[in-house]
Amino acid sequence: MERRPGVPRLLREINDRAALELLLDSGPLTRGQIGELTGLSKVTASQTLARLEERGLVEVAGEQAGGRGPNAALYGIIPSSAYVAGLDVGPEFVTTAIADIHGEIVSEVTVAPSGHDDPVALVHSAVVKACRSAKVALSKLRAVVIGTPGVVDPRTGDVQFSFDLPGWHEGIHEALARDLRRDIKIENDVNLVAVAEHTLGAARGVDDFVLLWVGRGIGMGVVLGGRLHRGRSGSAGEIGYLPVPGVPLAEDVRAVPGRLPSLAGGLQSLVSAEAVAELAAGHGFEGAAAECVAAAVAAGERGEPLLDEIAGRLALGVASVSVVLDPGLVVLAGEVSQAGGGALTSRIEEAVARICPVRPQVMASEVTGNPVLRGAVIAALEQAREEIFTS
Repeated sequence: MERRPGVPRLLREINDRAALELLLDSGPLTRGQIGELTGLSKVTASQTLARLEERGLVEVAGEQAGGRGPNAALYGIIPSSAYVAGLDVGPEFVTTAIADIHGEIVSEVTVAPSGHDDPVALVHSAVVKACRSAKVALSKLRAVVIGTPGVVDPRTGDVQFSFDLPGWHEGIHEALARDLRRDIKIENDVNLVAVAEHTLGAARGVDDFVLLWVGRGIGMGVVLGGRLHRGRSGSAGEIGYLPVPGVPLAEDVRAVPGRLPSLAGGLQSLVSAEAVAELAAGHGFEGAAAECVAAAVAAGERGEPLLDEIAGRLALGVASVSVVLDPGLVVLAGEVSQAGGGALTSRIEEAVARICPVRPQVMASEVTGNPVLRGAVIAALEQAREEIFTS
């Protein structure tokens, strides 16, 4: 009989992973419950827990009272066994959250760029301040995920072009990893909002959906088969460039090598915050775009024409995406979308049905707080947990 010395080790790794995943999903459990829910024998479950305790991942977290005999020990993941950092990087502020392995946020710190554009110094300062606030050593971070506007090349991990962050260029990914002495990941901010929505929001349990972000700019996150679809160059979801009737095409994107020019046409020119504010002024609503949309919702009948027109514009983008991807669900996020709420989503759904044979459900985002930051933390947790499972 052929001997396979690698098999016992592989089985131990499988058992350890099964127990860890169960404890992360369910919280503290007894040895018997772990065995029952994973299918492991009592002896194997005991051996698995002993290994995880030795690795500093699991500890006795309490007791469960029983009918007869002594109380059973409850085992849980040690929260401090690993930490992650998620960052939301914008032109005006950088917000960093430190979370333990359970996803519990232990600190959140916002810093301003202070006039310098060096991404490495900025991120280093933000992460160090957040770690100090959490009383967590930088060396305890298992994963760092950074959300930024712009296109991120999935092949190199670098920001290829961003209007808001001109200092983020090729080589920044490697420089950040070298500075923080660990692997880091840079991800498009709207993609991270889609990650948060898939885990916590309106798209929970939905494998195929798109998230349309409408705020100062417009962007889209695409999730297919439960996974982010970034495209070959990371440009999937750059819906602002979508040609739509009634407005000029976007400027020639080849005009500046390596940089996208300002959008002077396409869908962006119809539904950006600037365009919505201008449209609102024509309907008698003054102020920032989100304020105008909220005022239109509150105004009842007087605000309906403005909401109808915004919905009609957004429907052009939703319909175009729907006939190609047929996502089934479109989630609206961003300040303009949130201000419109159900009054806007229902109108978009109806407007899409009039011009498109595919009728997706349109819902407002259900993620609270900073959705980019929440998505960054979730992505970092997935990375850290996978590292723990396979180590």
